[in-house]
Amino acid sequence: MANIFKNSIKGPAGTSGLGVYTTPAATSTTVIGVNVANIVSQNIYVDVQITDNSASVTKYLVKGAVIPNGSSAVLVGGDQKVVLEANDSITVTSNVDNSADVILSVLEIS
Repeated sequence: MANIFKNSIKGPAGTSGLGVYTTPAATSTTVIGVNVANIVSQNIYVDVQITDNSASVTKYLVKGAVIPNGSSAVLVGGDQKVVLEANDSITVTSNVDNSADVILSVLEIS
């Protein structure tokens, strides 16, 4: 089994949603960090959704998180982790177009 640490650096997220990460086939992933930075001059509201591909369900990790202008929010980190199975995905949406950069850190196990 290979253990690989990776970052997914995406942005800017906006109102249509940004696919930040999808777990590769035959792999499980532990999400060890999600940081979202506000890159516009107004407050934004961010949703992070996880899609469980095998169960065909999408649920919110966080909904309407306020990120003030010039700030960022650590939505996963420290003691909190999230586990994803093969083909599961994470999407970030903001209430303002082109307003959020995302850094997601994972440990992939294949």
